[in-house]
Amino acid sequence: MAVSRFLHPYAKPTRTDFVTIVRGEGARVYDAAGKEYVDAMASLWYMNVGYGRHRIVDAIAEQMRRLPAYNAFDPFTNEPAERLADRLAGIAPVDDPRIFLTCDGSEAVDSAIKLARIAHVQAGQPERTIIVSRGLAYHGVTYGGLTAQGLPANQAGFGPLVPDFVNLPPNDLEAMATLFAEQGDRIAAVITEPIQGAGGVHPPVEGYLPGLRRLCDQHGAFLVMDEVICAFGRLGHWFGTERFGVRPDLITFAKGVSSGYIPVGGVVVGAAVRAPLEADPAFVLRHGHTYSGHAAAAAGALAALDITADEGLLDRSKVVGDRLADGLRSLAADGVVEQVRGDGAVWAVGLAPEHDPTAIRDQMLGLGVITRAIGTDTLSFCPPLVITDDEIDRVVDGLATALD
Repeated sequence: MAVSRFLHPYAKPTRTDFVTIVRGEGARVYDAAGKEYVDAMASLWYMNVGYGRHRIVDAIAEQMRRLPAYNAFDPFTNEPAERLADRLAGIAPVDDPRIFLTCDGSEAVDSAIKLARIAHVQAGQPERTIIVSRGLAYHGVTYGGLTAQGLPANQAGFGPLVPDFVNLPPNDLEAMATLFAEQGDRIAAVITEPIQGAGGVHPPVEGYLPGLRRLCDQHGAFLVMDEVICAFGRLGHWFGTERFGVRPDLITFAKGVSSGYIPVGGVVVGAAVRAPLEADPAFVLRHGHTYSGHAAAAAGALAALDITADEGLLDRSKVVGDRLADGLRSLAADGVVEQVRGDGAVWAVGLAPEHDPTAIRDQMLGLGVITRAIGTDTLSFCPPLVITDDEIDRVVDGLATALD
């Protein structure tokens, strides 16, 4: 079989056999042969409200009929983008925010990095260029976010990365404090996920995130929460940082804001970052994307947020997470898996050395369950928040059967 003309992301370029997904409903998807799967990964951490949501489709179609898109560069704007910004500003745990809109999470991360640096320049501190991240972090694939990653395998082969980035061991507050003591006057921002997702689902140790907030406050740096996975109900709140009682200066988001129905992401820009950007009336923010503030994308995101609120999916997230965690922990108690870790409605299992996660993933596909293999020992689970109890049990049973 010849290779596809479609060069697939995160895949071997020589692969020829892909599973063709053709439709979805709720928490289930179906392939071209008619096989049904419980999607325990919400596609790629994003299908929070589930498949088949005509309310979102209709909102996008209606906006496209009226005005599909128009650039939001000076002097233009559009109503859906303005409404989405107002909506997000009203629910974000950030002081007096504004919203910068992008198409995806990678753009959002690079935008947050640039906004942090340019804000320090405008505040008269151009020496603040260092961005600090931590090991096991995943911050997208554009060069800024790629450099901030704590996953060396993803960086290999892509040539020189962006200067003035420092990556420290995960959860090591002492190492962070040492870096601040040595170079605190040059640090622009610290970027972290509330729960590290694509790096293997690693919740922070107690006190780590509040500790980062304190260090940033003490040394004049910004705290950036990368919430591309954790926002919009995944941890039982609109934003995952609320789960840990921390108020950042910048928040990146994407995925769940539209549940993947249409590409949209962005940055919540707090008061500490806004102030220097707005201090000089002559200053022009020379950053933006062709589709920043895309009208149809904003309309789709608004509809997805409405569903999340109207159907109580923030609360449902805890129910989903508790049942999934209980099932996975029962497998750990029986010695089927070695480790269970997670929070809210995002979880992972660590497998025994004799188990290859990719092979187990493929066996679970055969059983009609979709999971994601990460690294050498991890399978992750991040189901739609509309998944039923029976479907959660089917996920756990599928894992147990595949490992037997």
